[in-house]
Amino acid sequence: MPVITEIEDLKRIYRNRVPKMFFDYCESGSWTEQTFRENSSDFDKLYLRQRVAMNMEGRSTKSQMIGQDVSMPVALAPVGSTGMQWPDGEILACRAAHAFGTQFTLSTMSVCSIEDVASHVDKPFWFQLYVMRDWKFVVRMIERAKEAKCSALVLTLDLQILGQRHKDLKNGLSVPLRPTLSNIFDLSTKWAWGRAMMKTPRRTFGNIVGHAEGVTDLSSLSAWTAESFDPRLDWEKVKEIKKLWGGPLILKGILDAEDARMALDVGADAIVVSNHGGRQLDGALSSIRALPSILDAVGDKIEVHLDSGIRSGQDVLKAIAMGAKGTFIGRAAIYGLGAMGQQGVTRALEVIHKELDVSMALCGKRNISELDRDIMLIPEDFAGKWADTSSPAA
Repeated sequence: MPVITEIEDLKRIYRNRVPKMFFDYCESGSWTEQTFRENSSDFDKLYLRQRVAMNMEGRSTKSQMIGQDVSMPVALAPVGSTGMQWPDGEILACRAAHAFGTQFTLSTMSVCSIEDVASHVDKPFWFQLYVMRDWKFVVRMIERAKEAKCSALVLTLDLQILGQRHKDLKNGLSVPLRPTLSNIFDLSTKWAWGRAMMKTPRRTFGNIVGHAEGVTDLSSLSAWTAESFDPRLDWEKVKEIKKLWGGPLILKGILDAEDARMALDVGADAIVVSNHGGRQLDGALSSIRALPSILDAVGDKIEVHLDSGIRSGQDVLKAIAMGAKGTFIGRAAIYGLGAMGQQGVTRALEVIHKELDVSMALCGKRNISELDRDIMLIPEDFAGKWADTSSPAA
């Protein structure tokens, strides 16, 4: 068993075990990948204040996200095709999250279906919804999430139109797969992954095949996904989805203060400050840099979470100290899953928890609820001071 001391250790193992096309799918952003890179590097611009001679006994990282108890303010973000990173990946990741006392979010574009995951775990999980042109499909997905007793709906708002990810195109990553010669060779070398995949029947998008009209196999799925994301999604549809769902609603993909206020107006229970991991609008602000202006806009009127760029417990600490009530990890959990299956997801959570707990203590705090900006040194221009780009008065 390799010694795992940081998330990067899991990433190295993951890279060696999983086919390159799936590693690249996870570890890439759109266009030049500027936003993808800055999601992580901008955390490094925030420094922590070390405090000494303070009682560090009796620490707790326990918290709540949308009123639900968690062992630390970290949830597993929805990641499409998780079951292709490792066989039955969504089930394994959900089990690991629940055992650790955190929450798991199942993607609409998951390999394991919502019913399949629900039948293999004993606690409610969250479900992430994409809005498609086929409104009947959307309504039915909401009904299926209710029937599976999901405890929150995470509505993603920033994928109406797909950002271009160069690596996916070059790798032939599509539905069905069209791998290049180099990737065919790579697939042949990932024997452990291939052998495990041969043992599972779960190799397609379980939430869609057999549920969307006319989608019965991978070929029909390809045509459906190419034209199904609804570019007409607006705030009126968000209101309608909230009414249909009737439970806790989290809006994911908020990166602008004006949109945060709109989320507040439609009655969302929480928002996730996120740029889709840098996979959509390249050149957008990193999530951690966008966070302060959003918090200034909505205050404590709505629960604010943060996603994109978190690779350590110190990143979680900084996000919470900045004012977020919770965080989501996507890639860090996928590294663990691809490296070691369910055990790897557990190890990723353990690493992040230990870093969060120890760093919190060395900042002189014993409880998550005590964290605020006082534990950090924040550059004066961190949130950005931008020129007024509004149109001049006529």
